[in-house]
Amino acid sequence: MEEKKLNLTLKIWRQPAPNAAGSFQEYKISVSPDTSFLEMLDELNNELESKNLDPIAFESDCREGICGTCGLVINGHPHGPIPKIATCQLHMRNFKDGDTIWVEPFRAKAFPVIKDLMVDRSAFDRIMEAGGFISVNTGSVPDGNTIPIPKDIASEAMDSASCIGCGACVAACKNASAMLFVSAKVSQFALLPQGQPERYRRVQAMVKKMDELGFGACSNTYACEAECPKGISIKNIARMNREFIMAKVKTEEVDA
Repeated sequence: MEEKKLNLTLKIWRQPAPNAAGSFQEYKISVSPDTSFLEMLDELNNELESKNLDPIAFESDCREGICGTCGLVINGHPHGPIPKIATCQLHMRNFKDGDTIWVEPFRAKAFPVIKDLMVDRSAFDRIMEAGGFISVNTGSVPDGNTIPIPKDIASEAMDSASCIGCGACVAACKNASAMLFVSAKVSQFALLPQGQPERYRRVQAMVKKMDELGFGACSNTYACEAECPKGISIKNIARMNREFIMAKVKTEEVDA
């Protein structure tokens, strides 16, 4: 028996270059409900290329919800309407025959569009370069399991470390804030013994770089947590704020 396909109308953002004007263009496609969203875009690109038309530029790598490169805004939601999954994990069975689907890139001053649905998220890399690391002395590396850490602390650090740096929090925030991303990276180190040497320098350096790159302020709408594919908790922002205040106090004590 022939598989029933979905007939869809796609409204996709096309922008040929970073400084060029962009607009939504309409495409019609018929796909299997078992097709993933990115596979659907692959099929559309195959059709466009067969007609010698410019394919739609979008980014992906692992296609397993691990790398975070596949971020798209689908019908107004970063990564689409299904909570706690990345775009690559979204399947067309979550849409209905005859649906119109709007697809656009993550929108933020710090995430300039490269082409079509691709944005430059290297701002996150520069934040990590500012403080997202730990000191490792030369010599043999100690076994991590020999450092006693309470289970609840280890679990909380692991939850923070599950952030994949996709930028959905920025795209979801009306201020394009990167606070959830930065706070998750600050938290994963601040909670563990290995992160203590740079603890206070780290939070100041990462927050400073975040502000320099043009990310907005947090206004506690919880949109970032709601749209995060890994369910990163907004509690991390409160922890980062405490770390930042403590860093200021410690710095003043040293300077006194």
